Amino acid sequence: MKKLNKIGVLTSGGDAPGMNAAIRAVVRKCFYEKIEIVGVVKGYQGLIDDNIRLLDPSSVSGILKEGGTILKSARSKDFRTKEGRGKAYINILKHGIDALIVIGGDGTFTGANIFGEEFNIPVVGIPGTIDNDLYGTDLTIGYDTALNTVVEAVDKIRDTATAHSRLFFIEVMGRDAGFIALSAGVASGAEVVLLPEKPTSYDELKGFLEKQYSYQKESSIVLVAEGENMGSTLDIANRVNEEHPEYDARVTILGHLQRGGSPTVVDRILASELGVAAVDALLEGQNSIMVGMVKDEIEYVPFIKAIKNKKNVNSRLLNLISVLSG
Repeated sequence: MKKLNKIGVLTSGGDAPGMNAAIRAVVRKCFYEKIEIVGVVKGYQGLIDDNIRLLDPSSVSGILKEGGTILKSARSKDFRTKEGRGKAYINILKHGIDALIVIGGDGTFTGANIFGEEFNIPVVGIPGTIDNDLYGTDLTIGYDTALNTVVEAVDKIRDTATAHSRLFFIEVMGRDAGFIALSAGVASGAEVVLLPEKPTSYDELKGFLEKQYSYQKESSIVLVAEGENMGSTLDIANRVNEEHPEYDARVTILGHLQRGGSPTVVDRILASELGVAAVDALLEGQNSIMVGMVKDEIEYVPFIKAIKNKKNVNSRLLNLISVLSG
């Protein structure tokens, strides 16, 4: 492998708290190794548009605690075409970039894998997504912060639910994966959790609610991952109200609230470790891999494995919901 003189770093896809901490770690590790580092603004579209700027330790000072990403993020239709990727490669050659570090989720890694193979450029990925759905790492950057945000919100909603003896359906992110809903459900004491991985029929939900109502509970919380199988959260709540007006069901959709905020200690440390590990991986000659954390150890996971393999939800937590919801 030729000597690394310059590395490019970008963030792509949905933002996640801790992305800035990862950028900071990459930049400072490169400075430590005497490697020049440039930031690509607005993800893969920034590569195409030549939106590339030099970074140094002072440019990442103070960002460890900040949510979002100083490099911005954008989805790029152009990068999905060979012509668009060709333009991106021209700009990589123009700037003398020897390798790329990309921070994002499965869509980011899919693009990185294709780009690396087409143009023979080393690419290493850092898992940054609140969904925690990437195979090959116990945690993804942003997941812990999002969980804390959800639990804080559910705790506050529980106060008003109890005050008015109401049933609340609370929708959280998780179009294809229910990790946030499941863990937040256990941590917040939700009575029911609806997940895409464990399809629930309306009759089952109705049975759960009737059981809770028979206990004369002062409130009930149903946490809904947005990708569950019964339809929209509003539709489910409306049907419950039609059949059981005594439940007084209400809906709260947390939405992009979950993406924001200062990263937790867990996310700051994880992002710092993975940022340094990504540079180390490139120095070792690694290519087309994600750096992950498994049992508190750094793991190198091929992009194709991280993308294609399904990460399973924790069956013990599923059982906990059933045991503790009474």
